[in-house]
Amino acid sequence: MAKEREVFINGQTDEQGNVIVPGCVRNGIDAESANKIFDEMAEFAKYAFNKSHAACYAVVAYRTAYLKTYYPAEFMAATLNSFLGNLDKIPQYIDECKTLGIQILKPDINKSGTKFTVEEGKIRFGLGSIKNVGTVPVDNIVKERKEHGEYKSFIDFCERIADEQVNKKCVESLIKAGVFSEFPQTRATLLASFESILDAIQISNKKGLNGQVSMFDLGTEEQKEKMQEKKYVFEEHPEMSNKELLSMEKEMLGFYLSGHPLEKLRTQIEAQTTINTLELRNIANQMEANNMQEDGSIEASEKLVSMNKPKYVDGQRVKYAGIITTIKKKYTKNNKIMAFVSIEDLYGTSEVIVFENAYLKGKDSIVEENIVMVNGRLSIREDDMPTIIANEIKDFGEQKQNIFVIDITNLEEKEKSKLRGAIKYFGGDKNNINVYVNINGERKLCGQIYLNKEILEIFEDICGKERCSLEK
Repeated sequence: MAKEREVFINGQTDEQGNVIVPGCVRNGIDAESANKIFDEMAEFAKYAFNKSHAACYAVVAYRTAYLKTYYPAEFMAATLNSFLGNLDKIPQYIDECKTLGIQILKPDINKSGTKFTVEEGKIRFGLGSIKNVGTVPVDNIVKERKEHGEYKSFIDFCERIADEQVNKKCVESLIKAGVFSEFPQTRATLLASFESILDAIQISNKKGLNGQVSMFDLGTEEQKEKMQEKKYVFEEHPEMSNKELLSMEKEMLGFYLSGHPLEKLRTQIEAQTTINTLELRNIANQMEANNMQEDGSIEASEKLVSMNKPKYVDGQRVKYAGIITTIKKKYTKNNKIMAFVSIEDLYGTSEVIVFENAYLKGKDSIVEENIVMVNGRLSIREDDMPTIIANEIKDFGEQKQNIFVIDITNLEEKEKSKLRGAIKYFGGDKNNINVYVNINGERKLCGQIYLNKEILEIFEDICGKERCSLEK
């Protein structure tokens, strides 16, 4: 590089003094400016690709884009398999599957392989990605199933894998993940019974090795089957609550697969919040588009930016709700406590920064798996994912339920008829917003509806924005 600097600034001549490279000085550029220009090029060379490297990346990028476009399920399954067993990485790619409209099927002891597989355009969760399981025991489980047929019951499974390096911790994790849901026993029953069943099988196998014959080995095949049923006793328990099942699922798989604890609160959350994780991602995408415009990286960026005027700005007051997934506490240089709290809503996970005042005020609510409401302000910084700085965190249950009030004083009968139809139409399974009509100052309850921003706009179009209000 030092040799090239000299050539760049002062040029190069051959043995006869003929100019091969004129250099900057011969072209009228002073040496100081030429040095500055070369310094910039030297910095760029630290991360610039040569042509062969760039060409390889271009080919890989094109092939990847092609596969994701025309074979999205297969592509995403392969991507998930590249992070097999990594619970930190799997959720973000599962989220991408949801964005692409690809359904993720629950892990199943008779349908799942070790890795993620594709079933009719859907992706079946791989047993090897369940926490505490490991690929070696799972490979043995899958091999046994392929060679000797599907597992007919939980007992059948336990007996067939007894000698296949599948320990109790592995079986417990499989139960928690819900892989035995096709069998009649509840998950609570299996968790209470599996250890005693595995112990009984081990004792039985040892007796068999010693040549001992038990009463279960005598009699006809039909009698043997009946006695076999009595050989292992399940400690029966009613099924756990949906919240407990989802919590175990999140622990074992890294995300909520069969449902989400916030789903039943969707209407309240949409009515009481002003931002969600999807919108936070859009802010980051908008910033990236702005940067591309400034760099001149793409011609279309100007159109992209002009089409998406910023809805949120740095420092803006926002309300965000979700379930707390992780809490990382630390102390500042001034010995003040603060926390980085990951909160998951229906669209993904976002980080909330909680300084001492907000932490001390809301510490009883800042607990993992607690559903909370965050009142705070947006922090939008270049090259960083937008975050929320909390002013207040409290249980979502502490939020007063909104009511929807429509003033119909002096409203034309035509509009009243439309309102009655809209209230009836938007009522139903998710009806948890009370609707009141206000007539000359007197308020009356007239029903319940499902309400979001789009539906609110419909009511505002019917009778006017000034007549509609959400109150607590």
